[in-house]
Amino acid sequence: MFVPKKQQRRDVLVEAPVELHVVRKHPHTVATGLPAVLHSMQAGLKGEGPLRMVRTMLKINQRDGFDCPSCAWGDPEGRRHTAEFCENGAKAMADDATRKKVGANFFARHSVAQLSRQSDYWLNAQGRLTQPLVLLPGSHHYEPISWDEAFHLVAADLNSLNSPFEAVFYVSGKAVNESAFLFQLFARMLGTNNLPDCSNMCHESSGAALGETLGVGKSTVTLADLENADGIIVMGQNPGTNHPRMLTSLQKAKRNGATMISINPLREAGLLNFRQPQEPLGLLGVATKLSDHFLQVRINGDLALLKGFAKALLEREERMPGSVLDRAFIEQYAAGFEAYAADLRVVSWDEIVASSGIAKGRIFEIAEVLAKAKGVVACWAMGLTQHKNAVPTIRELVNVMLLRGNVGRPRAGLLCVRGHSNVQGDRTMGVWEKMDDAFLDRLGKEFDFSPPREHGLDTVGTIQAMLEGRVKTFISLGGNFLSAAPDTHRVAEGLRNCGLTVSIATKLNRSHLVTGDTALILPCLSRTERDEQASGLQFATVEDTVSAISASRGLLRAASPNLRSEAAIVAGLAGATLRGKHPLDWSALVANYDQIRDHVSRVVDGFENFNERVRSGEPFYAPVEAKVRKFPTKTGRANFTVNAITKLDVRPGELVMMTLRTHDQFNTVVYGLDDRYRGIYGGRRVIFLNLDDVAERGLRDGQLVDITSRFGEQLRTVERFRIVGYDIPRGCAATYYPETNPLVQLESHADISGTPASKSVIIKIVSSARTSLAALQR
Repeated sequence: MFVPKKQQRRDVLVEAPVELHVVRKHPHTVATGLPAVLHSMQAGLKGEGPLRMVRTMLKINQRDGFDCPSCAWGDPEGRRHTAEFCENGAKAMADDATRKKVGANFFARHSVAQLSRQSDYWLNAQGRLTQPLVLLPGSHHYEPISWDEAFHLVAADLNSLNSPFEAVFYVSGKAVNESAFLFQLFARMLGTNNLPDCSNMCHESSGAALGETLGVGKSTVTLADLENADGIIVMGQNPGTNHPRMLTSLQKAKRNGATMISINPLREAGLLNFRQPQEPLGLLGVATKLSDHFLQVRINGDLALLKGFAKALLEREERMPGSVLDRAFIEQYAAGFEAYAADLRVVSWDEIVASSGIAKGRIFEIAEVLAKAKGVVACWAMGLTQHKNAVPTIRELVNVMLLRGNVGRPRAGLLCVRGHSNVQGDRTMGVWEKMDDAFLDRLGKEFDFSPPREHGLDTVGTIQAMLEGRVKTFISLGGNFLSAAPDTHRVAEGLRNCGLTVSIATKLNRSHLVTGDTALILPCLSRTERDEQASGLQFATVEDTVSAISASRGLLRAASPNLRSEAAIVAGLAGATLRGKHPLDWSALVANYDQIRDHVSRVVDGFENFNERVRSGEPFYAPVEAKVRKFPTKTGRANFTVNAITKLDVRPGELVMMTLRTHDQFNTVVYGLDDRYRGIYGGRRVIFLNLDDVAERGLRDGQLVDITSRFGEQLRTVERFRIVGYDIPRGCAATYYPETNPLVQLESHADISGTPASKSVIIKIVSSARTSLAALQR
């Protein structure tokens, strides 16, 4: 029966159902220790069972094992621990290696509408996908489809488009290098650069700022630099939850004498103290103090604070010439210093203090630490990248580091701490909507075709194009685009405008329920599983946050004989679509991944002899020229930049809200309903507020409220969030994503990078309308 597009599956919920059962306890002030060990074991036993758990735990992040599917933190270069993982890595591993499965019978019993009424936690917990599935126009149930039929369905759709730019190829940061390289090759052979990825939503601002100032978009340090630095700045990140293995490196640095400066709106446990679970004393409760200085900056006050550090350093230099700034570095390697210094002299301390929320005396105290430290490493994550002024903020951080020559030498540099385990590697492999001409020239020469030169769509541009009907086909290599992207309901509308949506995935998520007219789920192997191809057992590669490249080898039997590897799925799609248009033998590439890596070695800078180097047993580093004080910028030098302090348009009664994760999730994947470091158990719909702000609004701690965001005059509302009084600056709020992603308007994004401004959402809160009505009825 024909069903008009606008009437199809409108009973599918875009947002997860509301849960209101939240138990609150005191927030923690210490991260990891014995509780982390117990929670790791609990996750493994629940998902895998004892023998399988031990087997996988002994191989995670080992040289002959598989790379952790969670964060991108680097592995130690020398000896590794037997247990080289953290609690969240254990959860991610158990999630991938679970024995639970969902197949045809599951989808026959549950319509997409019924599934949408379950929580994101429930959807993920059902288990591994086991066979290709199709949701046909007008149907409410996924049905099995053969691999060949699925490939031909996609091929027919892509070949019927009016333009290749009507197709989008999205990549999640979990995709390995080999599949990412094939995916971008497929898109460009089809004729499009529409290659958005999850980096558009996280560290795109870092890449833009570092590219302009240093000529490279990556970190300029190794783990050894961090662990041997004299001073460490940690900004806009929560290591204890988002990348817990970083705590081990911070502990090493502290034991080596480093002074650590933490800057964050929330006083997170992972910034304060660390119990090392690899050590007996850590298991017994003895903790290492991490932060020597904690600055509770206001949300979006980082740029002003950094400008304050620089102004204080400059004033100290002018009082005592030659004692603070690295004049030799500035004169030989930097450009733009005089204009920058002139701007620092005129910016007022009143403006710096008012915008940052940090007293002038504290700023001078930190500047004194920076002036005395021989080498400083500055670390940051999404707390800096997801603001309208994110790029200027990170440029200002570079300025502070350049003043004392803390770039391009040992024990110093910039560390943008990546999230997803291979998000940086995917970009290195060419997954970007605007790769440079040199890369495209090498790609075209290697495969004898002419890659398109017109820049493609990033994530925000993709959503806009779907809404306008300019994108008809959406293909995702991993990820949960609906829940990860901003402005959730508009994303849903865009996806529903598509004729075909395709997801290569291991487990069920909400993006599989809000779809185009036709939808495909193509189930793939996880990193924990053996990848057998025609030539035998294969391995893949990944790049971590410090640009180290290493191998990943699965060890478990596939969850289903009907699963295929990411690379095999991409090759199947490309072979079916491009058959007769290009002689490339895609099946031969997948038969032996060495062939893929041989192509990479001739296309990607710094990957010469890729196969030989990755088999050496030690990681090798992708090139980062700034590490050796080569700066491929327009000036040929490291660039100081002038960045104005800007104010958010906050009106009376409004607050500035940032989104964050719980300790029981990784990005959009929810492993459980607890956030024990912040004292939240059994639920996720909470809003952290300063109790003075609560009282000022006539509300009370624990009350249910609705939250309305404003961008310009656009409004968005989410309902029934419980107030949690918390140690957070006045005028600020924090909530979990993806529950509050509907509040992040599509047009609210960082200048230059386009990264959604999820950390500076202007909101109002009011007593929940539904709750008030229910009370009146009672």
